Amino acid sequence: MTTLNITFDGLSADVPVELERAISDTDVRRIAVELVRSGGVPGLHRIHLGEDAFQHYVVDRFRGARGEERIYLRPKVPFGAC
Repeated sequence: MTTLNITFDGLSADVPVELERAISDTDVRRIAVELVRSGGVPGLHRIHLGEDAFQHYVVDRFRGARGEERIYLRPKVPFGAC
């Protein structure tokens, strides 16, 4: 089981996602759009969310202390920009 954390519109929520294989960043963004549209993300239900809503978002991947996969989908931030 993978935990997908989506940050959108000032809110952040975790969603468990069953993945059978490693997926691309593009797939992560597509899955996130489908989850948000369907109401599958607590507090982030947006029926009319555009296909490209997460196009410029960053996908970060981490392993937890017990080896569990965590994927974070978040907006780009200007910190560290020159």
